[in-house]
Amino acid sequence: MPSMPQMREVAKGLLDSGRPFLWVVLLEGKGVEGGGEWSVRFMEDMELEGKGMIVPWCSQLEVLSHPSVGCFLTHCGWNSTIEGLTCGVPMVAFPQWSDQQTNTKLVVDVWKVGVRLQMKEQGTVDADNIKDCLETILGDGEKSEVIRRNAKKWKSLAREATQEGGPSDKNLWNLLQELITSHISKKG
Repeated sequence: MPSMPQMREVAKGLLDSGRPFLWVVLLEGKGVEGGGEWSVRFMEDMELEGKGMIVPWCSQLEVLSHPSVGCFLTHCGWNSTIEGLTCGVPMVAFPQWSDQQTNTKLVVDVWKVGVRLQMKEQGTVDADNIKDCLETILGDGEKSEVIRRNAKKWKSLAREATQEGGPSDKNLWNLLQELITSHISKKG
């Protein structure tokens, strides 16, 4: 769970990037240190300057599917990683624990559709690093173009694989057939 200082660094990095953003922040419950109480103070303190919007929830897949989305700052949980990949959205990886480290490796080093935030010793990141990573993806440099091109490629490959007759579709039908055959043979 992010600390208040970490949340402030993320906010500063997003604002300093000068780019519009949508930030989903859990406003109630245990999602952030201090629960919902901190969020009211945080949102009152944060000057969005017309650059961003903070919401308590959104349909992540709908947002990522929108053509105006240029980047996804994600913890790289498997579902988020796959949604970003299949929507063709380049990613800034901010892994926290578990499989997120492995998924980040895939995003950055294997699929080459994103960059990784550099953690400090305490496991936090600073605003300048966030701003730099956003610029790496959204900027005009060669690395930016390669990442965006790879993201489009993986989106195309994912759609191809899941369409009727594609490898994912065939594998699903093969699995179902095996389950049915296995079930019938156990009864007989």
